[in-house]
Amino acid sequence: MSDIFSSPFFGIALSILTFWIGVKLQKQLKSVLCNPLLIAILLTSVVLLAFDIPYESYNEGGAVINMFLTPATACLAVSIYTKIQILKKNCIPIVVGCTVGSLASMGSVWLLCQLFGLDEAMTASLIPKSITTPIAMEVCQSHGGIVPVTVIAVIFTGILGSILAPFLIRLFRVDNPVTAGLAIGACSHAVGTSRALELGETEGAMSGLAIGVCGIITVLVSMILL
Repeated sequence: MSDIFSSPFFGIALSILTFWIGVKLQKQLKSVLCNPLLIAILLTSVVLLAFDIPYESYNEGGAVINMFLTPATACLAVSIYTKIQILKKNCIPIVVGCTVGSLASMGSVWLLCQLFGLDEAMTASLIPKSITTPIAMEVCQSHGGIVPVTVIAVIFTGILGSILAPFLIRLFRVDNPVTAGLAIGACSHAVGTSRALELGETEGAMSGLAIGVCGIITVLVSMILL
C-alpha cells in the first residue's frame, strides 16, 4: 500500500479526482460557496490525514501538476487573442485599471504588515497574493519570502475573489464586461478568471489579460516596497 501512496500517479489521481468531485458538487448545488478548488483542498487533506500519508509522498504527483501551472496560464492568451479588438480599443483603461488594482492590493497588504509588525519575510510572502502562482512564487523567492505562505495566500485570495466577484459586480452595478473582467483578474488571478469565463467570454479574456499585466506591475513595484 505504501508503494501506491509514494507513486507520482497517486498524487495526480487524487488531485484530479477531488477537483472533479468539486466541479460536480458545484454544478449540483449551484452555489458559489462550492468552489471546486476549495473542495479539492479539503478532500485531499482529509484523505492524507485519514490514511496517514506524508505530504512528501502526495507531492510526488503534485509536483508533476505544478509543472503545468505556467503553460496553463499562458493558454489564457487564446481568449485574449479572440478579443484583440476590444483590447486595442480599451488599451489605456486596461493599463490604468490594472495598475490601480495592483497598487491597491500591494499597498494595503504592505500597510497591514507594518501595522501588525510582521517581519520582512512574511511581508514578502503576502505582497504577491493577488497574482498568479508561478509569478507570485518567483517574487516571493527573490525577496526572501516563505513560498508555502505565498501559495496559501494566493489560493485563499483566488477562492475568495471567485466567490465574491459576482455579488460585488451586482452590488456596484458593473455592467461593462471589460471592467468586470479586469477587476476579477486583477484581484483573484487564474482562480477568479475561471469564474469570469462563466460570466462571459469578454469577461474571461479581460480577466486573463489582467493576470499578465498585474503580474508585471507587481514584479516591478515589489522591488520598491521590499
